[in-house]
Amino acid sequence: MQFIFILVAVAAAMLFDVRVSQAYEGPWCAGTNRGGGTFVYNCSMRTLEQCIPEVIAGNRGFCSPNPNYRGPEGPPPRGKRKRYYY
Repeated sequence: MQFIFILVAVAAAMLFDVRVSQAYEGPWCAGTNRGGGTFVYNCSMRTLEQCIPEVIAGNRGFCSPNPNYRGPEGPPPRGKRKRYYY
């Protein structure tokens, strides 16, 4: 019975194409006070305008630049060209 259950679970996972989610790290963090000494950072904000309503929504806090944000990755560096002397 367990074998059938495991087989059905694996088949369902393959059928629904289960993948690992990708967390987004944005350039802005909203630090909010949840009460009871709990302070939470949400660093998934793409713009300052998106961060402000998160802080103003009744939770005391602030918006600050994310120190871990690196920005979008640019193209890979070009290789050095070899010079030919004739």
